[in-house]
Amino acid sequence: MGFSNDVLTALSQEFSFPSSGALAVTVARLLLAAVLGGVIGLDREKKERSAGLKTHILVAVGSALFVLAPLYGGVTPGENTRVIQGVVSGIGFLGAGAILKLQKDGRVEGLTTAAGIWLTSAIGVAVGLGHGMVALVATVVALFVVSVLPHLMRPKPHADEPLA
Repeated sequence: MGFSNDVLTALSQEFSFPSSGALAVTVARLLLAAVLGGVIGLDREKKERSAGLKTHILVAVGSALFVLAPLYGGVTPGENTRVIQGVVSGIGFLGAGAILKLQKDGRVEGLTTAAGIWLTSAIGVAVGLGHGMVALVATVVALFVVSVLPHLMRPKPHADEPLA
């Protein structure tokens, strides 16, 4: 019985949170990141963009986790800035993959999708760091930009149409 108890104790210590409060905070932050990323992703999904609901949820939760997990490992907030720099760089590559230059007419597509992925990551980072209200406001601003703003703008003429 001694060996099995030792194994269970070691596993319990390895995979446990410092307190039930820490577990609740972690769950709440990851769920909030998922919800906020999902709200932006749902809009993109409805518009049939390449990065939709699942992508935005995963980007937000992943970004939150990248900044949240090191805090439990004793990393100071100052040291966590290097983690954030890595997240921003990595998301930049993901966003770059969403941008396409069409050979036919030279148009560039996917800039809004790339910017949305980048902003969703920033929202996830904010949530992971415990700044849920900042993340909520950023989500509302993002929804305004992708949902309301297009209705307020004049459509751009196509290349074969004369400028008025």
